[in-house]
Amino acid sequence: MSIQSIPQNSPMARFKPSDRAVELTVKVLMVLLAAILIISAIITIFPFFWSALLSTRDRSEIFGTGISFAIGDSLAINYAKLQEIMPFWQAMFNSIYVAFLGTTISLLFCSMGGYAFAVFKFKGKNILFGMLVGSMMIPPVLSLIPYFMIVKFLGLMDNHMAVWLPFTTTPFGIFLMRQHVVASIPKELLEAAKLDGAGELRTYWSVVLPLMKPALATLAIVQFVFFWNMFMQPLVVLTTPDNYVITQALRSVQGIPNTPWGAVMLGTTISILPLVVTYLFASKQMISGLTSGAVKG
Repeated sequence: MSIQSIPQNSPMARFKPSDRAVELTVKVLMVLLAAILIISAIITIFPFFWSALLSTRDRSEIFGTGISFAIGDSLAINYAKLQEIMPFWQAMFNSIYVAFLGTTISLLFCSMGGYAFAVFKFKGKNILFGMLVGSMMIPPVLSLIPYFMIVKFLGLMDNHMAVWLPFTTTPFGIFLMRQHVVASIPKELLEAAKLDGAGELRTYWSVVLPLMKPALATLAIVQFVFFWNMFMQPLVVLTTPDNYVITQALRSVQGIPNTPWGAVMLGTTISILPLVVTYLFASKQMISGLTSGAVKG
């Protein structure tokens, strides 16, 4: 028996919530949800705000007693110190070079791999795809020793190619591309391209690739952030300070006596800006790529 069918004189009528009570409950839940989201946003943003604030202070102010949100007056001094203790802008350029080149080639390789898994039929395809997806559960730290041995064998030590090349083809990237092709690109379109005389490469480049832009934008952000934040791999293979990426350069000065933490915080704050700008410009494409194919009409 539904609530609407309960007679007004029935004993169960007293348990029927009034419209006012339902409306009040919904409002309370919305307020609680908004409060949780606001608190979560503050917790997420606070470390970045705090690092930017510390970049304006000297060492004595940073380690002083008490917590203060006042802006310091040592920003120029910290910037000069940052230039002194490390080749900061060279490290920034190295990170941009590695992230841009690695991301670009990753988009090509992963889109080709995803297209092949979605369209082609070959023996052992399902097993190979299952192994590919399963490899995503392996912790990256377990591959550091084989990674170092392969890089050393190939003679790529202290070379930026050793940082970006092994990670251009990722299981997640191939999986994302394959799912996008299966969910969003009709097979009739591929068959029509073949009837028009287009080969596999032509079909991929002229028909499929333009339709994969949302997924490519998503993968571009994921890969750019991955390459930009890389630390363990550059630490293993890069040995010359002029070849350091930004994460490695910032870590290298933390062991010097009387570390100028204000300068380190300034470098950290500046190094975050490219990620923020990248996300602001591509966030809509990223959301579109993650949700494409979720609703199939």
